Amino acid sequence: MGRALRQRPVRLAKKLRQIRVTLGLSQNGIIRQLGLADEISQDYISAYERSIREPPLPVLLKYARLAGVCVDVLIDDEVRLPTKLPHIPKHQIRRR
Repeated sequence: MGRALRQRPVRLAKKLRQIRVTLGLSQNGIIRQLGLADEISQDYISAYERSIREPPLPVLLKYARLAGVCVDVLIDDEVRLPTKLPHIPKHQIRRR
């Protein structure tokens, strides 16, 4: 019995690269800005941006917060990133 492949966002890799480039960061720079210097290497960022690997949800959340967008903007292929980043989100997050 085979396993069905799960759906993957087609434009996610492009959006992650666009965030990094728009913010003027190198791959190592984005790692530092995401607070992941002790967890991932430049190879991971490269793989995310080339659609070889998909980042875990907590990493996607860090990207979204850095860019000032909701996570659904990253994963929804029908939604474009704002042209100016970081963006001011339309919603306010209430933290516990």
